[in-house]
Amino acid sequence: MQPHQPLAAVLPLGSTAVVYCDGAFGDADGKTANGLVRHSELYDIVSVVDARFAGRDASDILDGVAPGIPVVGDLAEALALRADLPDYLIWGIAPADGVLTDAHRAVLLDAISRGMHIINGLHELLGDDAEMSAAARLSSVTITDVRRQRLAKDLRLYSGRIRTVTCPRIAVLGTDGSIGKRTTATILVAALRARGLKAVLVGTGQTTIMQGGLYGAAVDAMVPQYRSGEVEHQVVRAFEAENPDVIVIEGQGALSHPAYLSSGAIIRGSRPTGVIVQHAPARLMRDDFPNEPMPSLAHEIALIELFGHTRVIGITLNHEHLSDAQITATIDQYTRDYALPVTDALSRPATELADMVIGSDPRLRAAQTHAANG
Repeated sequence: MQPHQPLAAVLPLGSTAVVYCDGAFGDADGKTANGLVRHSELYDIVSVVDARFAGRDASDILDGVAPGIPVVGDLAEALALRADLPDYLIWGIAPADGVLTDAHRAVLLDAISRGMHIINGLHELLGDDAEMSAAARLSSVTITDVRRQRLAKDLRLYSGRIRTVTCPRIAVLGTDGSIGKRTTATILVAALRARGLKAVLVGTGQTTIMQGGLYGAAVDAMVPQYRSGEVEHQVVRAFEAENPDVIVIEGQGALSHPAYLSSGAIIRGSRPTGVIVQHAPARLMRDDFPNEPMPSLAHEIALIELFGHTRVIGITLNHEHLSDAQITATIDQYTRDYALPVTDALSRPATELADMVIGSDPRLRAAQTHAANG
């Protein structure tokens, strides 16, 4: 079996982009920017705006990945770095409320006036904003609202077609929002492909769509009635189009999180045969919810397995606020406590992540052997 096309693709002309993430790059609210800098098939990221790190390289902020992308203080500085005008300004901040401040509006209007197209992942739809849309028409540029929901007639209810998907389906869930589920899912898909398996990613958030994922839907922007059906549809579509060895499904929020409903729909729609749970051991309170304590890892695992009629096959770490020695100690402790494989997708070899999944299903072990034998 020939491996699937690598995640990286040849970018089309007209794809240069500045990512605006002032005050949030490298942080949880900068997850859209972080993800696009780590990996993008649609856009050539030429710079990141965050005045805190102006003059540094993006790789200094993101664990050494994506070297050669400068971080600048403002949009004017970003444009001064290039002889040509970048095609897009991508809004890389993803706060919990998903809305803009007045200062943010000024940045977007400035970019529009200069002739840059806007890619927006917020819940606030800029194409419906009278001032923004008028400015875009005047400058002959487009505004793309990634979270714009389709009409009800174009959405799907759960149908049960997920039962026709016969390959393993691995969901990457977590104990909180903004904890690295998408990053781990992306690394996992690349690691499985490197082992000769045909692995496909189904995204469930705006960032994966902005990165160029072929299969996915921003489920948190949908009427709840359609969420599980849309997830099911994307998984079925990926299965029928790709005939993959394995489908990896990106998680959202956390099943135990009182503010988010997406995880339940993702589990119901994808019916995962196995789940990887991502956890931040040093995080005491939920991100953006300082009055909500983090759940225990044991509680989240039990909840997922009961709710989803599935099994957790491994644990991955978000190593924020941990030293390398603490990461190693935590991996060792969790391995003993939970009798599951444990790794950190960013600080440990990606082969450990691939082993976690391949070892969980005899079909994947057989597929890998077949791929290795040509």
